[in-house]
Amino acid sequence: MRLEQLQAFLAIVQTGSFQQAAKQCGVTQSTISRQIQALEADLGIELFHRTSHAKLTLGGERLLPRVHKICQEWDLATQELTDLIGGKQPELCIAAIHSVCASYLPPVLQKFCHHYPEVQLRVTSLGSDRSLKVLKDGLVDLAIVMHNRFLITGKEMAIEFLYEEPIEVLTAANHPLAEYESIPWLELICYPQVVFKDGYGMQRLIQDKFEQMKTKLKAVLEVNTLDAFRGVVRQGELIALLPQSALMEARYDPTLAVRPLRENSNLGNNSPLTRQVVMVTTQDRLHIPPIQYFWQLVKDNIPEIKN
Repeated sequence: MRLEQLQAFLAIVQTGSFQQAAKQCGVTQSTISRQIQALEADLGIELFHRTSHAKLTLGGERLLPRVHKICQEWDLATQELTDLIGGKQPELCIAAIHSVCASYLPPVLQKFCHHYPEVQLRVTSLGSDRSLKVLKDGLVDLAIVMHNRFLITGKEMAIEFLYEEPIEVLTAANHPLAEYESIPWLELICYPQVVFKDGYGMQRLIQDKFEQMKTKLKAVLEVNTLDAFRGVVRQGELIALLPQSALMEARYDPTLAVRPLRENSNLGNNSPLTRQVVMVTTQDRLHIPPIQYFWQLVKDNIPEIKN
């Protein structure tokens, strides 16, 4: 059974004759006749009385409402795909890490909404692992995350490097580490830390760095928002290692201090601690105009971060 056979069946019902149905479908009458014969052969029942006027048999009457629904669904499906390719989609869903949502995305979102006012933009602030999971599950169209080559795999993925930024130290303004212009690792490792919850790329990055340096990370508290980091650190005891873009508000808070790290070769790994941020979607989505436009907006509007 093929779609054109059902469409021919419906055309005959609508026009009342094989000849008129052929004109409506843009084919010959013999083609219409063959399509109906093949459909009847598949179903094992005649659908029309062979008279001067095409009249449905009992089997044809039973089939008619089903064919209506099938053809209507097909029309809706093709229209939705046409709209999608033409950029007419009801919403665009984005998942992004907290620091990007708080710092670089707002002007991008404003420009997108101005250009595509009919598209409902939905932005969710998530950790990198969760953002990639919802992208792969088809729940969002695009994700902005911390790069992880183990998570971003597959030929279907499109990846755009956005920036690399240093990791810095957040402390209370009266914390002993705030006295340093740049904080040595030998001093840093002595203090308890507040870290991102499990499943966040930043927690993994910090843990890996401490393991490389063969030192123990004193993680005593896990949180998952930048407000929580600032609130906890402000109390005076705990410190936090956070990316530069996550510390913009903290720099203007007199109760907090932000200091760069000083690499220490005595600990065995003297490479600077940084993270890379990337934008990810699937190759097929990049052909959809609103997604393509948002992708380009992010590339054009997120500034290069200088260490």
